Amino acid sequence: MKKKIVILSGGYSKEREISLTSGNEVYKSIKNKYRCYLIDPKGDLNQVLKKIKPDIVFNGLHGRYGEDGYIQSILENEKIKYTHSGVLSSFLAMDKYLSKKIFKENNILTPASFKHTFSNNISHKKLLSKANILKFPIVLKPINEGSSVGVYITNKKNFFKNLKKLRAFNEILIEKYIPGREIQSAVLGNKKLGAIELVPKRKFYDYKAKYDKKANTTHIMPANLSKENYNKVNNIALKAHKLLNCRGVTRSDFRFYKNKFYLLELNTQPGMTSLSLVPEIAKYNKIEFNQLIESLIKDASTSK
Repeated sequence: MKKKIVILSGGYSKEREISLTSGNEVYKSIKNKYRCYLIDPKGDLNQVLKKIKPDIVFNGLHGRYGEDGYIQSILENEKIKYTHSGVLSSFLAMDKYLSKKIFKENNILTPASFKHTFSNNISHKKLLSKANILKFPIVLKPINEGSSVGVYITNKKNFFKNLKKLRAFNEILIEKYIPGREIQSAVLGNKKLGAIELVPKRKFYDYKAKYDKKANTTHIMPANLSKENYNKVNNIALKAHKLLNCRGVTRSDFRFYKNKFYLLELNTQPGMTSLSLVPEIAKYNKIEFNQLIESLIKDASTSK
């Protein structure tokens, strides 16, 4: 009897469209081996799961409610095995403020930053004073979104204009802008997969640069680094993966500037689309997409 696998994709986050694409790619990969159900989770997810009674849930969701511990807590409560990281690991990785605190406490270099809560009603003068300490340009980003959603590189002149665009998030991160090269490193099952370099034609590796083929972002695999630096960035990614007690696959995003790696964030559920980086890194290591998905399925559990 084939195992029943529910693939969750879509969801409520700003990354819904990417998640739907990831889910379809996973479905195509495993549909002949398992009894697959491609589910876009709505408010009745518990009832759907009770009806299907899956052996495993493949979590193909990205962003809030899928990558932040919310769905994971539902699956643990229902005692259903699921892929990727557990409740706490997912929550910590998704919260850029908390994860950066953990990285800093463990000697991982990450850009200086502070949390801004709109409901605190801090004066413009005081907020600008705090921002000035970081030195412009600076980065504004939601604390718990992925795929560069709502990210603005801003100077002093348009600081408050861009800040206003993020009011809906309530809490944001105000971060020192690190120029330099975009390097991303993947970890699979506590093993270093490798690092890729991205050369966007746009101002930075934003949502469009990530997912629009017309953006023509150049991918360099392996990253064009010395052997020492290549090993260093992969070691930092593995350290971050272990610090947050992650499972399955993760991808850590870095800026490489003046011979130093700055960890921007760690993603617990990287994309599985045709333009996604983890499948590309895995393929360079002779791990085909089917094998990558199979390894995540084998790692599924309820106790993380």
